[in-house]
Amino acid sequence: MPRGGWPDEAVADIAARRDALRQAASLPGAEPRALIDAALTELDAAIEALGAASTGATASAGGPPSEVMPEAVRSERRLLHAVFQQAPVPLFLLEQDGTIRRANNHAAALLGSPSGYATGKPLTAFVDLPFRAAVQTLLAAVARTGRPRTVGCRILAADGPVDVTLTAAAADLPGDPPVRIVTATPAGPAGAVAQEREDKPAKRPAAKAKGDPAVAAMTRRLDTVTAVTRMLLDNSTFSEAVTLQRCARLLAGEIADWVIIDMDRGGRLLRQFAAGPRGGQTDQLARVARGADPDQESLPALVHSTGKSVLLAHSDDTAALGRGPDGTPLGMLLSATSLICVPISDGTTGYGTLTLTRLADKGPFGVADLGLAEELGGHLAVAIRVDRVFRQRSQVAEALQASLLPARLPAVAGLEFAAAYIGATQFQEISGDFYDVFKAGDGWGIAVGDVCGKGQDAAAMTAAARHAIRALAHVHDTPAAVLAAANEVLVAEDYDDRFVTASLAFLRQRERGVQVQLGSCGHVGPAVVRADGRVEILEGDGLPLGLFEDIQPGRLELELGTGDVLFFYTDGVTEARSADMSFFEDRLADALAAVAGRSASEIVRAVQELVTSFSAGELKDDVTILAVRVG
Repeated sequence: MPRGGWPDEAVADIAARRDALRQAASLPGAEPRALIDAALTELDAAIEALGAASTGATASAGGPPSEVMPEAVRSERRLLHAVFQQAPVPLFLLEQDGTIRRANNHAAALLGSPSGYATGKPLTAFVDLPFRAAVQTLLAAVARTGRPRTVGCRILAADGPVDVTLTAAAADLPGDPPVRIVTATPAGPAGAVAQEREDKPAKRPAAKAKGDPAVAAMTRRLDTVTAVTRMLLDNSTFSEAVTLQRCARLLAGEIADWVIIDMDRGGRLLRQFAAGPRGGQTDQLARVARGADPDQESLPALVHSTGKSVLLAHSDDTAALGRGPDGTPLGMLLSATSLICVPISDGTTGYGTLTLTRLADKGPFGVADLGLAEELGGHLAVAIRVDRVFRQRSQVAEALQASLLPARLPAVAGLEFAAAYIGATQFQEISGDFYDVFKAGDGWGIAVGDVCGKGQDAAAMTAAARHAIRALAHVHDTPAAVLAAANEVLVAEDYDDRFVTASLAFLRQRERGVQVQLGSCGHVGPAVVRADGRVEILEGDGLPLGLFEDIQPGRLELELGTGDVLFFYTDGVTEARSADMSFFEDRLADALAAVAGRSASEIVRAVQELVTSFSAGELKDDVTILAVRVG
């Protein structure tokens, strides 16, 4: 609805330019004089609009029917076109909305791009951020008053910003909407250099004598890919967050001023990390950037949904990356004049987006930069996929490993149980070790075993062996009979060439102590630690489970008195090596003798610490220990 003769659209336009001027005033490098002149121009516009009568209507822009153009008219147009293109100053012909309709040869040379590149883009896209609001006001004032206007600003050329003076004038075309003609006159030392470059283009190849910039840029890109690849391969933490953070910081110092990474979390794109140039207010700006999650209309959301990269060599939308808490466009806060956004995708799954931005003094991104960013996005995607697969397998392994060991040992009057398990430090796969304590007839059963190999297949056989032994202990009276029956179960399942070594003991409490029946299938024999310090290492016997149909497990019986300990272990204990390549097996008896008379938990803890210190923490195999002491 018109407001006092002033259309709502005009009110919205001047309000938008006012906000742009206010935001531009807070940017580093802003020119107060140019902004004040622009503000006064907007004030003139408001005064004129308020004083004007709210009459008049938009005239219909009609014209006579098109006729065949005379040769003289065509010749005149060719002449005017040649004059426009060869004019000795940069000229831009603008549409009513401020987009470039034509740019002559000197204008293209000033921008450092082909003459047709600027066509269809807003003139302000080639203006440094602190000056864009003033230029918008200049163009609006020319359109409103019809009088020429001038403003000083910086143009974003290919080699960096160039100081110029923009002069804009209106041109009425009979039968067509009015247009604006803008000239860019170089100003200051930077402008003089730019003018010299335009006037003497033949000298440009001579500058390459010191080194071809294209070769240097290609080398820098190759170095960047190498550095990122090395960083990803060296990611010993297997942490997605650490990987993204390191990559962003690396790229922020190489090919971009700001690096922003957005990740898909549950179907929503969230800002994961932002890194910029060091020093100044970078940390504060990084916090603002990280807090501005991209909305559905943002450039990262568009790239993520379509899976297609976007290169904006001269970005005119400062809100493409979102807005800060106060509504200021993020692109303006980061002084981003050129940006690239690529998907983080391995070709099948899209994990998020990688956005690179540059300041005006670095020049715009090119197609080669886009190719580099896409390659880095693919590298990141592969690293994230591997990291997630590793974490998923680790979680599965931990859950499966926990299912192979009892959650707690039973509390039995007259018997004290204690156990410990230490995974091998050189492998991250599921262990094949297991132990169990369970009720068996009128006594208790103890099973300790080790499956050949690691991984999920080994874990499956471990679970089968453990549960088969526990179940069969309710059917058979002796450990040897239980192990023989368990062997039949494992052979029938066909676990290829895998096998299980196991020791099984049945303990029955009697008046004078504890009667022990032992069965063994290829496992290292337990140790008996007497209360008076004597230690006997029992021999293991029999063939492993799961290889042959008919086996004869080893058999042994013994008596335990008060204070005696039956000590079970796997070969991870005996095969632990020191720095001089000696084995802990040679020290086991002495170590047990030194802790004789202590509780079961103290003995287990002491041996565990001795094995770990003996091998300097580098365990080549899993260590499983279980001790039972007669109370």
